[in-house]
Amino acid sequence: MQPPRYPRDMTGHGPNPPDPAWPGGARVAVQFVINYEEGGENNILHGDPASEAFLSDIAGAQPWPGQRHWNMESIYEYGARAGFWRLHRLFTGAGIPVTVYGVATALARSPLQVEAMQNAGWEIASHGLKWVEHRDMPEDEERAAITDAIRLHTEVTGTRPRGWYTGRCSMNTLRLVAEEGGFDYVSDTYDDDLPYWRAVGARDQLVIPYTLEANDMRFATAPGYVTGDQFFTYLRDAFDVLRAEGHEGRPAMMTVGLHCRLAGRPGKLAGVQRFIDHIRQFDDVWCPRRIDIARHWAAHHPPAPRAARPSAMDRDTFVARFGGVFEHSPWVAERAYELELGPAHDSAAGLHNALARAFRAASQDARRAVLRAHPDLAGKLASAKRLTAESTGEQTSAGLDALTDAERARFTELNTAYTARHGFPFIIAVRDHDKASILAAFERRLANDTATEFAEACTQVERIARLRLEEML
Repeated sequence: MQPPRYPRDMTGHGPNPPDPAWPGGARVAVQFVINYEEGGENNILHGDPASEAFLSDIAGAQPWPGQRHWNMESIYEYGARAGFWRLHRLFTGAGIPVTVYGVATALARSPLQVEAMQNAGWEIASHGLKWVEHRDMPEDEERAAITDAIRLHTEVTGTRPRGWYTGRCSMNTLRLVAEEGGFDYVSDTYDDDLPYWRAVGARDQLVIPYTLEANDMRFATAPGYVTGDQFFTYLRDAFDVLRAEGHEGRPAMMTVGLHCRLAGRPGKLAGVQRFIDHIRQFDDVWCPRRIDIARHWAAHHPPAPRAARPSAMDRDTFVARFGGVFEHSPWVAERAYELELGPAHDSAAGLHNALARAFRAASQDARRAVLRAHPDLAGKLASAKRLTAESTGEQTSAGLDALTDAERARFTELNTAYTARHGFPFIIAVRDHDKASILAAFERRLANDTATEFAEACTQVERIARLRLEEML
């Protein structure tokens, strides 16, 4: 198998996501993350080339190459000195456990805070070695930084991290973390309301998506929040929609992202407090740590057995597998293979779209040849048992293998008249019909002009292909 030629997955769980079966019948899981980055940010004291410029209350901040930025440093220090403890009091007082995304070097510089996290029963996941940008980091360097983050995290906390979130990541981050092999989940995505499994080499890695919108970082970006009440309103509305969807049979997960130097400020914290007060009114809400979600998902929704994916097949395998979907016309599969196939084409709907595109883009003569490749319904090939396995099953499903003599004579008469009139056999997706409705359609369509029937026959060929793919996939 080869990687999909277009790797992005636009399908995910699709229109019918799984019921997560949250504990206690909860309709929504609300998970709080506290990002602990203070002491791990860019700083020439940490060996970095410039000061920090990201996610602070300094509007329009820029890195200062080769210099310390006293104001920026003191804002980050506020997060460790005051903001953390305010958040700690809020969540321990509410009895809500949180996940900490802990930058390893920041944790190493904050032993009192680490002890408080552990005494509260909070999960401390890894937030990387340093709170720096990884987008241009060479792969070997990033892999080494992941290893160093795990080592330092283990030294500081006593146990290795089971969850990971880099945040300022590269295109390699998720793969490198999965390849490390020791993480119960990775959160460097924002692409779903539920966890999912991602195949990385031989490993099935659980991904628990994070959020950048239900996140106090919007206090430091434009457009963003100005008051705690704006933050509360957004969180409340998101929760109310997700809870309502949960009661409609689509329970989901909501993540709230917080930072000690942001949400730890009194005016911003007020919005978080109001949101906690709001969700505590309901008894169908689960407030877990991320590691609890990971364990629950692994127990209730383990990764499915791996199957050959159309988008990852080589050309010969793809054509051999799907060359007969359009009757005796492997060229349709050959041309579909040349399209930009990706994970979205690994379902019956997705692959059918690719095959239908190849069919529709072909000349009228090529499409007419596909029509002529189809057998007459209940005709001579069926009597001689020379149909393809697919056509045999389809005709059998509609009872066309058990016609009376009178019915067979009528089908023969109609077949002859239709083919003589239009130049191709009568085609209908028989799995959508029974014997009587097929006969009625035959008699109704016989009088149509050839252009109308050509278009209808092509539509029916595509429908037959879709039904075949649903059986195959």
